[in-house]
Amino acid sequence: MINKIVNSISEAITSIQSGASVMVGGFGTAGIPNELIEGFIQILNDKDIRNLTIINNNAGNGDEGLAALLKTERVQKIICSYPRSTDSYVFDALYKAGKIELELVPQGNLSERIRAAGAGIGAFFTPTGYGTELAKHSDGTPKETREINGRMYVLEYPIHADFALIKAYKGDRWGNLTYRKSARNFGPSMAMAAKCTVASVYEILDLGDLDPESIVTPGIFVNKIILVPEPSHKVP
Repeated sequence: MINKIVNSISEAITSIQSGASVMVGGFGTAGIPNELIEGFIQILNDKDIRNLTIINNNAGNGDEGLAALLKTERVQKIICSYPRSTDSYVFDALYKAGKIELELVPQGNLSERIRAAGAGIGAFFTPTGYGTELAKHSDGTPKETREINGRMYVLEYPIHADFALIKAYKGDRWGNLTYRKSARNFGPSMAMAAKCTVASVYEILDLGDLDPESIVTPGIFVNKIILVPEPSHKVP
């Protein structure tokens, strides 16, 4: 019998090691799997895991969620689109102190690079970033470019990950997931791009109770599912 329900994130991520890459869902403050991040931080502390690469749309807000993860100083590199906001002071301090690396990726490119990983695409050409510093690798060497139909494009590669931590709304024991509004964001594509996907949900239904037409992430892309309490106020 397939049953992907676990009681804790430690049960879900037993094989994580230093140097792992981890995708974390969320768009701004919407759809952040805070409960999973809290459990993940505990695992990092217990196992002394370091040198992580985090893939997310931004670099955390305030002192909670992703910012709390960065604050542990166990993240070596972050790949994101919006590293700075009015309350991204944790990332700001780490970056200025040289304690974290940043790979800045335009949001559309970030989304497509993650999607391409899940779809098995080897690489793709995009016009975004051409003629800017973003058309260079981290070592300063230029990325491959090509003219297509009179327009210049930059070659970009998929972003794969060892783990993905995402937030859904409802699920079942097979791992099928539905999302609530803007909380959907990067979750479906990250689930497809990671070797191991862990999803938190507010409700676990019996098999067959999820409308098949409403399932966004099929269970084949989810390894573990965790039930978390729904907040008293509705949040994305």
